[in-house]
Amino acid sequence: MEHKKLKGKVVVVTGGTGVLGDAFTKSLAEAGADVGILGRNTVVAVQRAEAINRAGGSAVALTADVLNEEDLRKAADIMIDRFGKIDGLVNAAGGNTPDGVVQPSQDIFDLNMKGLREVLDLNLFGTLLPTQVFGKIMLETASGGSIVNISSVTAYRGLTRVLGYSLAKTAIEGYTRWFAVELGKRYSDKLRMNAIVPGFFLTEQNRTLLTNEDGSPTSRGEAIISKTPFGRYGQPDELCGALNWLLSNESVFVNGTSVVVDGGFLAYSGV
Repeated sequence: MEHKKLKGKVVVVTGGTGVLGDAFTKSLAEAGADVGILGRNTVVAVQRAEAINRAGGSAVALTADVLNEEDLRKAADIMIDRFGKIDGLVNAAGGNTPDGVVQPSQDIFDLNMKGLREVLDLNLFGTLLPTQVFGKIMLETASGGSIVNISSVTAYRGLTRVLGYSLAKTAIEGYTRWFAVELGKRYSDKLRMNAIVPGFFLTEQNRTLLTNEDGSPTSRGEAIISKTPFGRYGQPDELCGALNWLLSNESVFVNGTSVVVDGGFLAYSGV
């Protein structure tokens, strides 16, 4: 393995049972971190923790809903009992739902408010609440802790259909900057917050929007690929370099920043 830049770090990953969460937890463990894999799917969390442990890493499964404060506090207690501290938090829980998507034929003055709120709750408050619970513990136990949120290029570009997700990720950008400033002014470099801005990566939530049943790209998928200079979707492990860096001591003076990992999508004018 490469040098273990996260050796001695204890990191909680929310959404650890998802597609991106799988790549994150494996990479963190390979970099030497003790990892808490947090998600609602106990079976998957346990399987992933066991796989990491068998490979010589260190991981524990944490069953929790990111919108349930009691769940999160129990998860935090498990981490402290097991490792004695928490150095890092990756807020990777999130995603989209069908009710948060606006179809081309839908009346934009008759939006599904319940569906939009659900997506906003999951992505925004599903980031804010874990930060409230784990962040406070990090201030007490970590020496230079780091919180990494997951944003999206939808916060920077107007994309059709995904209104709920766009609202939520735009809010994540604002929250990241606001909270980073407050952390710095109140606690100096004791705890910091940044975000990663993924381009287009295939997940369970967006797969039907971007791919047909035979695996070929939909018209929307083709449009995205044509506007990505690399000409393809990203692979989950291609986010891990930025993630590990933001959690490591190599980025101790980085605060309130969003690191874009999108194959050039935001840079491309289309010309």
